[in-house]
Amino acid sequence: MRPAPLEARPPAGLVVERFDDGDEEFAVISWPVAPAAPLVPLSPALADVLASVIEGHSNAQIAARRGTSVRTVANQMATLLRAFGVGSRVELALAASGKRR
Repeated sequence: MRPAPLEARPPAGLVVERFDDGDEEFAVISWPVAPAAPLVPLSPALADVLASVIEGHSNAQIAARRGTSVRTVANQMATLLRAFGVGSRVELALAASGKRR
């Protein structure tokens, strides 16, 4: 006997937008997702650096604001990239804000 098929339900907040390019028709399907959680808990210092990255600040700007060296911020950035499993500042900001590509 076969198991009953799972009932497919669209995700909450599903949005489908259709547009025509002239020769072709396209659809963009999107839905909200929960922000990614880091693989490890973040210290207050790392959380502060992460917030600054999301705001678009450079390592030098973050260091000046926090009163630390640029090298310290670079090390904290490396820790954050590993914690979120991403490879760039942009991916980090997207993952932390729940907009992972």
